[in-house]
Amino acid sequence: MTAGSGAGAASGAGAASGAGAASGALADLVALCAARPVWAPDPERAFDAPPPGREASHARPVRQSAVLVLFGVLDAADARADQPAVAADLDVLLTRRSPTLSHHPGQVSFPGGGIDPTDAGPEAAALREAREETGLDPAGVRVLGTLPLLPVTVSRNLVTPVLGWWDRPSAVAATDPAETVGVFRVPVADLVDPARRVTTVLRRGGDEWRGPAFDADGVLVWGFTAFILDRLLDAVGWAVPWDEGRTVPAPV
Repeated sequence: MTAGSGAGAASGAGAASGAGAASGALADLVALCAARPVWAPDPERAFDAPPPGREASHARPVRQSAVLVLFGVLDAADARADQPAVAADLDVLLTRRSPTLSHHPGQVSFPGGGIDPTDAGPEAAALREAREETGLDPAGVRVLGTLPLLPVTVSRNLVTPVLGWWDRPSAVAATDPAETVGVFRVPVADLVDPARRVTTVLRRGGDEWRGPAFDADGVLVWGFTAFILDRLLDAVGWAVPWDEGRTVPAPV
């Protein structure tokens, strides 16, 4: 995990344009957007029933949101995996939410948030939120497309994942500690390493929820963010088999 890479992170025109070891990943991501995979057949119906351990709350409207799933080429901190299944210099941008937030406190997430009326669409909202949370320069990000809507029932958000490629990486850091306390560029090869993959188990009120999770150098990526990563890695063919029976309690 690399925190806060500087403005000169992509050295030379090759790294800036995506040439080199990670260049094949860009084509995979473009193809994924074109394929439009279905990960939640009817996402809006997910709000008809409350999540485990929660009472129904239909009075609160469903919020339209967007997250930026941003891939790029690392500068000087390649993956640590002994035999990386994907390019060792391919990374994805993640943040850590403030522990004081009312929803998903302290969790690792993609930068993003609600779509404002002034936003031109989910792509614009994802870039705006990423700039506000991490300080990245949106001009250096190539938007590849969007993935289908996904529900986050606990916070009543209908989320559009916006897939991006970092043509010109810029300096990133947590800009507002009330919302974000960490910004990380995580090697994708480490995320797909079977030794770093587990299943989280969340039990509430007699119900049980299981989901994929990733160990990013001691920081657990789980919940909605891990769901997107898990489905995306499978869809682009980067995932490798792992032991789904290895479980850890969800850190809530």
